[in-house]
Amino acid sequence: MSEESISAILEAESRTEETRGFIKQVRRVTRHKFTPEEKIRIVLEGFRHEVPIRDLCRREGIRPNVYYAWLRDFMEAGKERMTRDTVRDATKAEVDRLNLPSSLPPLLC
Repeated sequence: MSEESISAILEAESRTEETRGFIKQVRRVTRHKFTPEEKIRIVLEGFRHEVPIRDLCRREGIRPNVYYAWLRDFMEAGKERMTRDTVRDATKAEVDRLNLPSSLPPLLC
């Protein structure tokens, strides 16, 4: 190959890399960021099974793996919330009451 063809190939490859970088930057800037309320709405709509998940994801413009990640997060948050309802941290008043000297009778609330 001649030097001209090699330099043309290198120049074309450099322009291709610039183009790929530009496209990546545009996608990053224009990516839709869903609010927590939107994510919950989409996950709950998937729960209803009125529409296949594939169609729901296509309509909302997300990939199915994103939907399932949101579903997992939603379920974990619910599970955490349910365990917090049964096992909760003591309030400051309860801790203060327990830290009273034993010679004083405990206050009844």
